[in-house]
Amino acid sequence: MKKLMSLLLATLMMASVLTGCGGGGATSAPAASSGAAASSGAAAPSTGATDSLTFSTGGSQGTYYAFGGVLSQYVTSNTGLTVTAIESGGSQNNIENLQDGAAQLGFAQSDVMSYAYLGTNLFAESGAVTDISTVADLYMEQVQIVTTNPDIKTVADLKGKNVSIGDAGSGVYYNAIDILGAYGLTEQDINPTYQGFGDSADSLQDGKLDAAFVVAGAPTTAITSLATTKSVYLVSLDDEHIDTLIASSPYYTKYVIPAGTYEGLDADTTTVAVGAVVVARDDVSEDAIYEFVSTIFENLDAISAQHAKGAELSVEFAASVTSVPYHPGAAKYFAEKGITVPTK
Repeated sequence: MKKLMSLLLATLMMASVLTGCGGGGATSAPAASSGAAASSGAAAPSTGATDSLTFSTGGSQGTYYAFGGVLSQYVTSNTGLTVTAIESGGSQNNIENLQDGAAQLGFAQSDVMSYAYLGTNLFAESGAVTDISTVADLYMEQVQIVTTNPDIKTVADLKGKNVSIGDAGSGVYYNAIDILGAYGLTEQDINPTYQGFGDSADSLQDGKLDAAFVVAGAPTTAITSLATTKSVYLVSLDDEHIDTLIASSPYYTKYVIPAGTYEGLDADTTTVAVGAVVVARDDVSEDAIYEFVSTIFENLDAISAQHAKGAELSVEFAASVTSVPYHPGAAKYFAEKGITVPTK
């Protein structure tokens, strides 16, 4: 009997210890049921994290929303985490959602993330947002200048035209102002309209716009849809003006969008790009972020099978951010891969 009582007591103590290992941070919830890993890759071993995370992505016609949904569903199906992707207004809105606790994860352009952390441009009035950390840089977001007018061949041709430059004060807006500036143009040299991707595509379709700036991973849903009904052209940037732009704004990188990315696009388009980065609140548990990152980067084949952007993911690029320190959970994963990233 004495041996039996000792065994029962030891069992109860072990159950208590296991209950306390769920990981803090974001709102805790019961673990989601683990679905079978996709055949092209097995999910990373569970760390025991049971957090429920909200992932603030972007508009329904943008890459953030579609790819964020794929990542969220894959992680939820293959780990103890529950990750829910929600639609949002994009990078700035995502940072704000992290600030007010409406989300624990969010997408942000690399330039907008830097603005937030330093308290400049979009965040000059509201102040620096220092309680966020980098999770991973996922892929490049191309600055796409879309037109249905074949006579618009350069940025200089936008002068006097009706041009959408993104929602007022958005990351796209600042990208547009940067590129116009590299060509000696200002907001006053065009007839600006302030619209998101979907509305810009609709306005191009209806002939209300001559061109629109879209900053998102190509192919972008809004442009793909437009190309099925109208002839679509992308405006290229030349090397001289790209060099000027990068000299003043080094967070840009030269990028070539290949021919065939959109229906009817029969030539390569030279442009610039910024990184699409996942950021997190600092108070999300280390276990949760480690499991999120490791599950994605240990299953790249499975992710790629569900969305084209998966093919662009790499551990080296994910760990390349220097402007905003990494979350401890992400740093732990990259350290296992032999990569040291900056942390707070």
